[in-house]
Amino acid sequence: MSTEISAHRRKLLEDLAVAGRENSNAAVMFHSATATAMGLGLTEEKAVDLLERHGPLTAGEIVKLTGLAPASVSGLIDRLAAKGFVRRVKDAADRRRVIVEIDYAYVAKYAPLFDGIARGLMELYERYTDDELSVILDFLRRATEVQTAATAALAGGEAVSSDTS
Repeated sequence: MSTEISAHRRKLLEDLAVAGRENSNAAVMFHSATATAMGLGLTEEKAVDLLERHGPLTAGEIVKLTGLAPASVSGLIDRLAAKGFVRRVKDAADRRRVIVEIDYAYVAKYAPLFDGIARGLMELYERYTDDELSVILDFLRRATEVQTAATAALAGGEAVSSDTS
């Protein structure tokens, strides 16, 4: 089997790398702007998103989902609690266990910051067939696994895998 790739595929891979970087930059800049509007740092804003999507989590679960170092997550939770976005609660089943939960009433006031992008993405999705959306979804899930593993490697932590193969 030849390891040579066609010029067309090479160009597609180059364009994909550039588009991925551009998309990443746009996402970081959007979330940086929303974080600033919320009075948060970028990692704090993304942690709030994580808690919104997954519900209450322990610090250890946040470490596994983000790939961040445990000490970083402890500081992150402290900052979010001090700013009113989350609270620590004792687990009803195990009082030694502490769970971090979002304060939905407090966070709700920031929902309008995301209306424009949510509307724009819904319009974008309308351009694709169900089969195309399935391929896009598969790519995004796999790319997220790669990125989470790379984050964990940089932080010296352990990444969680959702095994989308």
